[in-house]
Amino acid sequence: MLILLFILRTFHHKYRMLSQAKNHLHTLRDLLRFAVSRFNQSGLFLGHGSNTAYDEAAYLILHTLHLPPDHLDPFLDARLTDEEVIQVLEILERRIVERIPAAYLTHEAWLGNYAFYVDQRVIIPRSFIAEQLQNRLEPWIADAGEIHTALDLCTGSGCLAILMAHAFEHAEIDAADLSSDALAVARRNIADYQLQERIHLIQSDLFAGLSGRRYDLIISNPPYVNAEAMATLPDEYRHEPVNALTSGNDGLDATRKILADATSHLTDQGLLVVEIGHNRDTLLSAYPQIPFTWLETSAGDGFVFLLHRDQLPS
Repeated sequence: MLILLFILRTFHHKYRMLSQAKNHLHTLRDLLRFAVSRFNQSGLFLGHGSNTAYDEAAYLILHTLHLPPDHLDPFLDARLTDEEVIQVLEILERRIVERIPAAYLTHEAWLGNYAFYVDQRVIIPRSFIAEQLQNRLEPWIADAGEIHTALDLCTGSGCLAILMAHAFEHAEIDAADLSSDALAVARRNIADYQLQERIHLIQSDLFAGLSGRRYDLIISNPPYVNAEAMATLPDEYRHEPVNALTSGNDGLDATRKILADATSHLTDQGLLVVEIGHNRDTLLSAYPQIPFTWLETSAGDGFVFLLHRDQLPS
């Protein structure tokens, strides 16, 4: 009975808020101002695509109204129907109250110019490796045509495998993940880009299911959040699969296994590219003998390393 009363009171409060707000919000500009105010007031964490409350609000509003994501100005003073206002207010309320990341609310995430379907079976795509693939990993790969086989290890939604397929047009690509749920999402994205003939999904715990396979290029954005950081993650991250985030006490359990096993899965001139989050100092302390090359990203040079096969531990 107490639970029912709580649900009824919550519903009544939400309905009253939506009803009161609806009576004062008539244009997209009105909704945008309201959303930015509420987002700032609520202290939302913005780490899944948008950098500001304004960008997050604009994205959610335009998506809900089925408007182009990069054409806000022409619609700012358009008057909305009552139904449209309610739809926008409801998605804003879910973002604020439930702390659900915007990408899970819209089932859409972007890496550069590429859009991907996402839901809570996969982490929301955000990888510095994507930036490197835009330039085909130049200058470390002089000729993209020389990449014939490639692997995306811990593929999740399949986003990096898809970017690899566009960067290296002659490559056959394996996309491996331990999670069957993640592979189901990846399968949908691969089909959306009509790459089923070139990207092959494999359920595998890192290299365990890839015996005998060798690649010219292996990329991986594995779990790398350490135990201390996991304990203090914002609520938004709690909606993501835990196994796709955490990797032991220091965040490097998966990376250690990758370094230990990659040699036997690379061709003679093969390259390994791995993202490790904020764990550079810990990694360097653990492997002082390895000559890591640190790739320059939009956030600095401490997040993605590159190794040639002959630089890996034997």
